[in-house]
Amino acid sequence: MKKVIAVLIMVLVVYGEFALAGEKASDGRFIAYDNGTVLDTRTNLMWAAQDNGAWINWMDAIRYINNYRGGGYTNWRLPTQNELMGLYDTAVKGKNGYHLTSFIELTGCCPVASQTDMGGAVCVNFTDGAWIFSHASQGECNRVLPVRSGK
Repeated sequence: MKKVIAVLIMVLVVYGEFALAGEKASDGRFIAYDNGTVLDTRTNLMWAAQDNGAWINWMDAIRYINNYRGGGYTNWRLPTQNELMGLYDTAVKGKNGYHLTSFIELTGCCPVASQTDMGGAVCVNFTDGAWIFSHASQGECNRVLPVRSGK
């Protein structure tokens, strides 16, 4: 019985911590939280505050997203190319010189989208806004930027 109570308390503490994530900063459209997430208030999509941080191929991107638990959430997925394009903003030069909010850090230009095209990966280049169609094992689509719906 004590073990069950201890587990329940631990679950409440863990989920409570994530439910109470504090707001770090806001720019009117995006809200950065202290649990490593960023909410886009225009689309109601929640983004990871940073990409996976290293070159990744398509199959490893799928494995990465299926195991990603940022902010304590388990329902992360790869974004669509339209969702990625919704982040692209020529008026902004964020971290590492990419055209998206400074609340999200890309360590490489081109996060992969959930779509594929004739056996290749699709991604968005945050240097110039171009869509890239790349063989799944090549390096153009080289980062994972997790997204989930809602707050």
